Order: sequence, then C-alpha cells, then structure tokens
Amino acid sequence: MIELLIVVAIILIIAAIAVPNLLRSRMAANESSAAGAERTIGTANVSYSTAYNAGYAGALSDLGPPAPGDPAATSSADLLDSVLSGLAPVPAVGDAIKSGYVFTYTPGLGTAGDPADPIGSFTVVGTPVTPLSTGQSTFCIDQTNVVIRDTDGVIVGAATGDNCAGEGFVIGGTINPI
Repeated sequence: MIELLIVVAIILIIAAIAVPNLLRSRMAANESSAAGAERTIGTANVSYSTAYNAGYAGALSDLGPPAPGDPAATSSADLLDSVLSGLAPVPAVGDAIKSGYVFTYTPGLGTAGDPADPIGSFTVVGTPVTPLSTGQSTFCIDQTNVVIRDTDGVIVGAATGDNCAGEGFVIGGTINPI
C-alpha cells in the first residue's frame, strides 16, 4: 500500500513539472502560428493589390473565398481560406480567429476595390484570445509586409490602418521585427 502511495506521489510530482512546460509549448506554438498568419495575410493583401490594381482590401473577407460557383472578385479574391479571412467559423464578425489569436484588419483611407481612390495602407494586429494562456505576444503587419512582435503583448495605439507604428508598435525595447 505504501508503495502505491509513493508511485502516485512520484506521478503527481512529474505532472506538476510537465504541465507548465506543456502550456508554455502550446503558447509558443500559437505565437509561431500567429506570426505565420500575419505573413500570410500581408502576402495575400499585396497579391490582391497587384491582381486588381485597386489598392489593398477593404476587409479581411475581401481576401477570402467567393461563394460556391462564383468567380474571384475584389469582394472575394480567394487569396485566404475561410478561417483566416474571418468568414468561418463565426461569419460577420470581421476578425479572424486562429490558433488562439484574434486578427483585426484595419484598412487605411480610400475606397475598397476602386482604382480611382485605392486604399493605400492597412494594418493587421494579432492579439491572444486569452492573454497568458493562448499567447503573450501581440503582432502587427502593414503594407511594408514586415511582421512586428511585441513580447509584452501591450497595444498602446488606436486602430488607424496607416502603419504598425500608428497602432503602437514602435520598434525598440520589447517591440521588434521578426
């Protein structure tokens, strides 16, 4: 009986050591996925601008897939999947949720899909759904197509769509390009 208690105690000690490492690993994987998603969105937006010659997309959903049977267009360019374009699993939210991060797209000034008044800038800010659980860092990408990471996870700016610096991601300290 005492042997069984000793075995259970050893298992509990091992679990107490392993669980925090597992959670940190999951958080690191989510952050890596978030940085990749930022790059994917930035690349899709550059492709959109090139393909339609009408500036950047007006919303994440503009980069997503068209309705079944419809061709790609400025309102559904088919450059991102339905999850990353914010169309699934919860449509009409506007933000994409993937791997524990919420991605908020903010277009700059201009009219979506209009070559006469193109949108000339954008930002995508990725924040953890549950800070310190699904991730700690926040991420930003803009028309420069450089992903910027804030390891503190603090956003100080208001969404302008101009650039990451306008969103509070000024390089220095805990904020760096990756």
